[in-house]
Amino acid sequence: MRKVSVTVETAARTVPAAVIVGIDGPSGTGKSSTSKAVAAKLGLRYLDTGAQYRAITWWMLTNGIDVNDAAAVAEAAAKPALVSGTDPAAPTITVDGADAAGPIRTPEVTAAVSAVSAVPEVRARLTELQRTIAADAPRGIVVEGRDIGTTVLPDAHLKIFLTASEAARAARRSGELGVKSASEVAATQAALAKRDAADSGRKTSPLAKAADAVEVDTTELTLDQVIECVVTLIEDKQQGA
Repeated sequence: MRKVSVTVETAARTVPAAVIVGIDGPSGTGKSSTSKAVAAKLGLRYLDTGAQYRAITWWMLTNGIDVNDAAAVAEAAAKPALVSGTDPAAPTITVDGADAAGPIRTPEVTAAVSAVSAVPEVRARLTELQRTIAADAPRGIVVEGRDIGTTVLPDAHLKIFLTASEAARAARRSGELGVKSASEVAATQAALAKRDAADSGRKTSPLAKAADAVEVDTTELTLDQVIECVVTLIEDKQQGA
């Protein structure tokens, strides 16, 4: 990991020109919290691509599509209308005009999203949407996901890959879920490992670090330190460092 000095600042900062930043990594590394905060600090837009995959998965479940039937998922992939709001202070997502921010975070969607995400037609449809959103961001955008640097935005100005130990990731996710017992934390860690294996092993756009991405290990860092690290990397990139 590239070492940078970390000083947390509360004042808004800006980058001199439009910039596209891709932040990838597995669950529990701090992608969402970091990406939103960085975008807000620098006056950029923000896109959670994982929410889009969750949204299309929720639509499949709601409309009786067998998420384990790849052909059925592929046939239905173009039907739902997805709209992502890119304000980092209040990101939104709607499906067919309905607010989906809450429903897409249910255990049922979490259990099914890897299967839906692995379908090439789903990935093709959402990749096109994600590229359009990024191109339309006037000052630039921070896009988070699992294949941003490798597939969605291979020409992004800066690519960052967040990592963390399995134990740290499980502890963070358990905290988000309100899980406290050792057995529940262990179950959370096992679920994360299963999701990692599914995402890394899929044939289409697997979870992977781009060759030119900067890897940031967040295991021993606070969220504020990770945010400051990423902001500094973006500013250095824009200044030609």
